[in-house]
Amino acid sequence: MTAFRTLDQADVKGKRVLVRVDLNVPMENGRVTDATRIERVLPTIREIADKGGKVILLAHFGRPKGRDPKESLKPVAEAVSQHLGKPVAFADDCIGEAASHAVNALNKGEVLLLENTRFHAGEEKNDPAFVQDLAKLGDLYVNDAFSAAHRAHASTEGLARVLPSYAGRTMQAELDALTKGLESPKRPVVAIVGGAKVSTKIDLLENLVTRVDALVIGGGMANTFVHATGLGIGKSLAEKDLAATALRIIEKARDANCAIILPVDGVCAYEFKAGAENHTYGIDAIPEDRMILDVGSQSVERVNAAINDAATLVWNGPLGAFEIAPFDQGTVAAARHAAQRTKEGKLVSVAGGGDTVAALNHAGVADSFTYVSTAGGAFLEWMEGKALPGVEALRA
Repeated sequence: MTAFRTLDQADVKGKRVLVRVDLNVPMENGRVTDATRIERVLPTIREIADKGGKVILLAHFGRPKGRDPKESLKPVAEAVSQHLGKPVAFADDCIGEAASHAVNALNKGEVLLLENTRFHAGEEKNDPAFVQDLAKLGDLYVNDAFSAAHRAHASTEGLARVLPSYAGRTMQAELDALTKGLESPKRPVVAIVGGAKVSTKIDLLENLVTRVDALVIGGGMANTFVHATGLGIGKSLAEKDLAATALRIIEKARDANCAIILPVDGVCAYEFKAGAENHTYGIDAIPEDRMILDVGSQSVERVNAAINDAATLVWNGPLGAFEIAPFDQGTVAAARHAAQRTKEGKLVSVAGGGDTVAALNHAGVADSFTYVSTAGGAFLEWMEGKALPGVEALRA
């Protein structure tokens, strides 16, 4: 990538390299229960170490208000060591004497994890004094935590302003994928946006209709749009007070020549529970005593037809209540179709957001998409067209 400085431009040999990573991993009884985020940063750690750099990892964990032993990164250091296959030293602070002593003890190619940056108020305030305390520990700065790039914190943005700074390999892969997704995509571009509420994705929808050729709206938020068009939705989840907002987005899409694709049929049940008795109705014939819990087969056909027309697909949010069968079928069918088109080389597919990742894993196709972002909030803000402070600071 030409727009961002990467490790290709960095001379790390013999240098102290401060590497911001995302180690905010799920823990249970002092053990890491999902190592996905650890595995994603291993290539950057290994590359710097193999080139003779001294790797100093910076990360946050949880939302502590000051120093809290329950939010310590020490158990995570052990997990990183296990996955890395080499020792990872640990310092019980990220600044001051404990940190500098641990950094000074490092040899070329060795790895050190500093304690939770959020133990200090200066981290989230991006306090210049705290930034300087961190900067004293390194010669270079590498950001490999896209998931934290929407925060203008000391270790995500401040350091990049005072040290020579570069994107790590995971950050680079994410930026490459996102550039292909919306910034300079191969057209036509189709976006799928699902999930429960329109209210959490107004900015996202308003940005997308000006940037994509077709927008598929699914999940509970589709009910709000269907209601706004004057059709009955029975007892379905909807934000009826946002009907005017939905109509405004439809109008904006029309002006931008973006096709809005709403469900034409829905799988309905009397209650939201696994295995509930269900029936599929046309979207103009939803019974008053039932709720829509998934898109029907005709809607899936329309979604798949849109995917067939697309050169690029951006996906955020499921099409139905995928967490429970049989209301996962619409999401699974569309996800598998997109994965197949991707494997055939006919589609660039970029997906992100917590529920989206879970849905693609449920469908067994996460590894078949071009790129799946685990970044959550940062991915959403990028889709909303917002500048991410941690990314802007890395621009060449």
